[in-house]
Amino acid sequence: METAEQIKEVVRQKYGAIAEQPDDAVGCCGSAQAGPTSCCGPEKSVSVPIDMTVGYDELNGYIAEADLGLGCGLPTQFAQIKPGDVVVDLGSGAGNDCFVARAETGETGRVIGLDMTPAMIDRARKNTKSLGFTNVEFVYGDIEDMPLPENLANVVVSNCVMNLVPDKRKAFTETYRILKPGGHFSISDIVLKGELPKGLQRDAELYVGCVSGAIQKDDYLQLVQDAGFTKILVQKEREIAMPDEVLKNYLSDQEIADYRQKDQGIYSVTVFAQKPEVAIRPTVSCCGPDCCN
Repeated sequence: METAEQIKEVVRQKYGAIAEQPDDAVGCCGSAQAGPTSCCGPEKSVSVPIDMTVGYDELNGYIAEADLGLGCGLPTQFAQIKPGDVVVDLGSGAGNDCFVARAETGETGRVIGLDMTPAMIDRARKNTKSLGFTNVEFVYGDIEDMPLPENLANVVVSNCVMNLVPDKRKAFTETYRILKPGGHFSISDIVLKGELPKGLQRDAELYVGCVSGAIQKDDYLQLVQDAGFTKILVQKEREIAMPDEVLKNYLSDQEIADYRQKDQGIYSVTVFAQKPEVAIRPTVSCCGPDCCN
């Protein structure tokens, strides 16, 4: 089994390779352009693309050069960003969500992108320089241990990144830390519902995220709650369609029929949650005559 650091290195290498590709060859496993050198490796060329289209080009602030086709939702559309907000994008890639967020927060706001892939940071900074933005910056760092101060952000966004993080519990705890009291996040991600057929389980995760790591939806929401967040809401949910042409590589015809009939599958979700205005202290039971003094 791969260690957490090995998983991170795989992610770093694969997404670094994507960042260094020319604009007309970007994308991951859901891209029709994925080929022998795609992020999924030489054995994972996809001739039938899986629908991961999210419609970024309809949003204000969209920059085509920063869209590497790696998202699975539109977190900025649901993030309730206001003029003057400080916004942090976790796993910012080439900067697409940051630039959309900037269109919402305006000149008086501040947008910070965090990414652990140096090539992505370089590409995002080049995009920012070419656009002349002075209130968008990109920081190299790990989502599990963010090099950002506490109580920094009004809003945190992230797009199809948490599923790649080995320690999701720590990542959500860090997200809570950097948010201001009363701040909130809107995160799009890949989750699972039901027990997928064994032949499909790992490879399906590879197809939709390039690195396995997606967890059950209920477990995902529980981690958010455990981190201290309140007002947790699934803002949008849609199933990632798996074409029969893909399923036939892993399942028999009968297994495909069973898969279609059961309440199971791979889903894109956008989740909202808020950091309380006042931290809620954990309840401690009094254990004796002196412990409550």
